Amino acid sequence: MDVFSRLAPFIQDFIYQNKWEELHGNQVAACEVIFDSDDNLLLSSGTASGKTEAAFLPVLTELYNHPSRSVGVMYISPLKALINDQFKRLELLLLDSHIPVTKWHGDASVNSKEKLLKNPEGLIQITPESLESLLTNKRGACLSLFSDLRFVIIDEVHHFMRDERGLQLLCVLERLQALTGVIPRRIGLSATLGDVSAAKTWLNTGTGRDCAAPLVNEGKKRVRLHIERFVNYADKRDFVERNGSQNMIHADTGGDIGDREHYEYLFQQTLDKKTIVFANSREEIELVMANLRELALKKKAPDVYRVHHGNVSALLRENTEDEMKSGDEKIVTGATVTLELGIDIGSLDQAVQIGAPLNVSAFAQRLGRCGRRGQVPQLLFTFVESIKINSSDILGPINWEFIRTIAIIELYLREHWLEPIPPRNHAYNLLYHQTMCCLKSNGEMSPAGLAQMVLKLGCFRRIPQEDYRKLLQHLIEIEQLERTERGGIIVGRRGEKEINSHKFLTVFLAPEYFLVKDENRTIGTVDKPYPVGMRFALAGLSWETVDINVKSKVIFVKRIPGISVVDWDRDFEAEFHTVLVRKIRSVMKQDESYPYLSDRCGERLTEIQYIARNSGILEHLITPLSDKKYAVFPWVGTRQLVTLHFALLHRRIKSKIPWNTCIYLEIFFEGTPEALEEIIHDILHSELDLNELPLPDKVQMNGKYNEFIPFSLLRKQFIEDYLDLNGLKRDMCDFNIAVSPKGD
Repeated sequence: MDVFSRLAPFIQDFIYQNKWEELHGNQVAACEVIFDSDDNLLLSSGTASGKTEAAFLPVLTELYNHPSRSVGVMYISPLKALINDQFKRLELLLLDSHIPVTKWHGDASVNSKEKLLKNPEGLIQITPESLESLLTNKRGACLSLFSDLRFVIIDEVHHFMRDERGLQLLCVLERLQALTGVIPRRIGLSATLGDVSAAKTWLNTGTGRDCAAPLVNEGKKRVRLHIERFVNYADKRDFVERNGSQNMIHADTGGDIGDREHYEYLFQQTLDKKTIVFANSREEIELVMANLRELALKKKAPDVYRVHHGNVSALLRENTEDEMKSGDEKIVTGATVTLELGIDIGSLDQAVQIGAPLNVSAFAQRLGRCGRRGQVPQLLFTFVESIKINSSDILGPINWEFIRTIAIIELYLREHWLEPIPPRNHAYNLLYHQTMCCLKSNGEMSPAGLAQMVLKLGCFRRIPQEDYRKLLQHLIEIEQLERTERGGIIVGRRGEKEINSHKFLTVFLAPEYFLVKDENRTIGTVDKPYPVGMRFALAGLSWETVDINVKSKVIFVKRIPGISVVDWDRDFEAEFHTVLVRKIRSVMKQDESYPYLSDRCGERLTEIQYIARNSGILEHLITPLSDKKYAVFPWVGTRQLVTLHFALLHRRIKSKIPWNTCIYLEIFFEGTPEALEEIIHDILHSELDLNELPLPDKVQMNGKYNEFIPFSLLRKQFIEDYLDLNGLKRDMCDFNIAVSPKGD
């Protein structure tokens, strides 16, 4: 029997009514796994390839044919917006099925939640935080809600795997299994996966099942790429030096000519084209979109410019999504990471990336946003460089971001490579969080019972009991926990305050925000209390503070014309894999043409290649920068580079990683290059104990609940989960870098 014939009648009718010509390959493969096995299922394919339907068609068929005595299917998403988007699609699919679907998140209807609690059935759509809240605060309700749960569908698996929320989700699912005695099958959906085996292991955590990951040939895909470049010159002397060239700039134009050319170019390239403009920071995207809106105003063009990031209010973001989906106007939306995930915004004409994507995975996600519904993906990159021609630093003229973009494109499109997921084996902040959740849900527990419940969760299998004892003792000392007269453990006085906070359910770090309101309309949030009279940008518009309530954290504003700026605290931290760093070297070393470069970009690449080849950095580990200043290029990833930095510090040699590259170490050293090279060689062949490294007093990986963790454990987490001595040795010893520095 063919797959279509095995689908529920209401699904067959839906397919006929929507005039589907055939099922996609991944939809057929998913049906075969769900119908003919008891395995978990991982579906990894491009955006708009029908993954969501591939999961729901067989799962809902199973639920239709064999109704569940409780909620039968749980769909978990990282975003409420994605739940809302999927809800509309599922409502249409389930119209004639008599299978209800219920949204369950902070903005969802209370009535629909109460209805589900009284009569648990059908399908629930939920976020990890809402599921945590249910399990922690309504344990009895969870028993009836999920006593016969058959399937858990996890959307955007790649996102969860890179995030602490993913660890939280795995913990909650295992705790739910322990409570109900039911182990539902898991289905993971992902558009970008570098290591399918790692994703299968992640998805299987705590289920004891195998995982099927059918490979479906999606065929070769055409992609249209173009990279363009603009230049700001640093001062009038530079303008004079360029006099007579085809790029001549007059001194009276000012140093922002490149910015102005850039905005004009973006305006022309996005005119009458539905576009997402991506940037790596909220600050940058606000500025870009404000300038595009100002240009449109001057040219009497329609205002089609919107901004979509985490600090713009949910209502404004949803309005933007609806506008883009409607297709009535060619909306141009500036975004950071919020539109990387699979919210349906219809077909795009193109995407634009300002500067370099953070990594290969980010590029894959952003490329996946365009080329939907049979279109050829079209992605435009733009760079604005600020150049001072008379630079004394021999490496200063190298634009690492520009070279990184080429490397990222080549790794993804030619080599089909994506970054693997870094280890998270010692998530002590999450260990604290899950301990508190278990105690809140269960009440008093013995230390042994608590340890057995928490440490058996898959995420904590690498954490020894001794570490947990140390954590519990510390939490008792700081009154997060309390010992009872019977020797049990309960939540302590200070812990009660923590677990009763509305922010407790989230495990990710979020700064304190001020709400920005225009009369009664919420515009979004900022992380600084802009005083009365100050102007700033938000949601692509300019605002002026008219009043501020510091206690309530509310800024009242009025809209003003013109362009303003806004500055948020750090948006991101760069971390590069060795494979990407090596590809950057390859781009500078090899004579290869890249057809997506503009003429100006091609000339710039030639300049950088000339500088790199003549500086010695491509062939030699150590390059002198001045009398006692050296650049060390081991061509390894960020974690390995940081490890080398601390290993050198252990030898009393100070170094720093230039913030704008994250590619090499800058070292001040009194000795000869040969002596420095010998020291590095010795490090690579030594049995260095990472616990002896002179790490900063407060060194730690970021974590929301770090304040409750003993510092010795935070230090251990940094050493075990971030530093990588074995990787440093492997990567450097496998690589052909000349032993002696240039000039010998």
